[in-house]
Amino acid sequence: MLDTTRRVATPEGIELTLRLAGPVPRALAWSVDLLLRIAVVFVVMMAVGPLGRTGTGIVLITAFFVEWLLPAWFETRWNGQTPGKRAFGIAVLNDDGTPVRWPAALTRNLLRAADFLPFFYGVGLVAMLCNRDFKRLGDLAAGTVVVYQAEKPAPRVFPEASPVAPPFPLSLEEQRAVLELAERASTLTRERLEELAELPEPLVGTLDGSRAAARLIGMANHIAGSGK
Repeated sequence: MLDTTRRVATPEGIELTLRLAGPVPRALAWSVDLLLRIAVVFVVMMAVGPLGRTGTGIVLITAFFVEWLLPAWFETRWNGQTPGKRAFGIAVLNDDGTPVRWPAALTRNLLRAADFLPFFYGVGLVAMLCNRDFKRLGDLAAGTVVVYQAEKPAPRVFPEASPVAPPFPLSLEEQRAVLELAERASTLTRERLEELAELPEPLVGTLDGSRAAARLIGMANHIAGSGK
C-alpha cells in the first residue's frame, strides 16, 4: 500500500498532517461502491422490467444517477465518504484539508470517465503514480485528495478535582504542560508528583507539594472544560 503524508496549514495557522490513501485502498473502496451500484440498478431492473420501453428508460436514468451523481452526493453528505470509502476508513477532502463540497465532488466524479480510459482506470492509476499526492485526473481538476480518516484521540483522564481557574491566561504550551502533568498523575509516585507540582511557582505560589498538585489538577480540569 503506497501511502504517504501531506501537511497543510489551516486559515487559523494550525498545521494538519493528512495521511494520503494510495491506489490499493482506493481501488478496494471503489470495488465496494461498484457492487452497491450494480445491486441498485439490478433491483430497479427487476421492478420495472414488465413496463417495456418505459422500464428501460427508468433503468437508464437510474444507472446514470447511481454512476455519476450518487457518489458525489455521498461525498458531500457523508463527510467525503461513499459507502466503500467508509468501509475502508478513507475520505475525500479539499487540498487545504476542508470538507469537500458539491462542485468539487461533482467534478471529480464526472472525470472518472477520463480516468477509466483505456480500461479499469488505467489513466487514473498512471496519474496517481506520477504525483506524490496520489491524485487521479478528477482530483487534479477538483483540487481534492483522498486521505485516511483521522483517528479520534482518546479522551484525557484526570484525577477528580474541583476546577480551578489559573491566576492568569496560559499559553498553549503552558496549558499543554498542565494537562500532561494531570494526565500522568496516576502513573507517578506521590513524591514525584508533588515535586513536579511545586516547580511552576507562578501558578501554585508557596503551596506545599500535595496542595500544589491538587491545584494543578484542578487547573487541568478547568482547561479541559470540566468546569463548564
